[in-house]
Amino acid sequence: MNLRYRDERAMETRGKVRTGLEGPGLTVAQKIWYCVATVGGQYIWARLQSFSAFRRWGDSEQRSFARRAWMLIQRIEGLHKAASFCNLLIFLYTGRYRNLIERALRARLVYGNPNMNRAVSFEYMNRQLVWNEFSEMLLLLLPLLNSSSVRNFLRPFSKDKSSSSADDDTACPICLANPTIPFLALPCQHRYCYYCLRTRCAAVASFRCSRCSEPVTAMQRHSGVSNVIPKKDH
Repeated sequence: MNLRYRDERAMETRGKVRTGLEGPGLTVAQKIWYCVATVGGQYIWARLQSFSAFRRWGDSEQRSFARRAWMLIQRIEGLHKAASFCNLLIFLYTGRYRNLIERALRARLVYGNPNMNRAVSFEYMNRQLVWNEFSEMLLLLLPLLNSSSVRNFLRPFSKDKSSSSADDDTACPICLANPTIPFLALPCQHRYCYYCLRTRCAAVASFRCSRCSEPVTAMQRHSGVSNVIPKKDH
């Protein structure tokens, strides 16, 4: 990106410069403090927040020291967010110091070479845009589809018209296994596993039979006993 950090403390003593891009880079001390603040500081703060939340320092029944520590953490976080917001407004006005760490270390981003041409690969950007749109479309459509609806949609286009044999009728159309506790879907009376049929009826308010697409209104045990279980409404 043709960017580098410049030590603004050294620029204050130089006065006016020719292009505005001159100046030394960061010192070793500035680099160390930048690394400690960006990596170590964020890690320690995240660990402190998770530890205090796990120990429930904010509960009212905690001892006074833990409660005061929790309130102090909340105040520091609020002050940091307010200072970051103020720094953002100043950055939008002056264009210097994107965050509080850069402002505290007086490290400013400048161009490394003023005459460098930035070659932008529009082909790569187009591929990224197409892939992003395609992935968003998949994330939108996939939750609306399930295996039974796809099979019911493709059933009229199937070449094998005799696929509904006796073995297929006895197998559960959801798990494709022989039901150990067979139940019938009413009113179409197709056989299902109890668990498969019960979970589908509980998950989908208007569940349709995977074989005939007829709405399932109740369940009945396939043993000659007329114990009908109505489907619960949500």
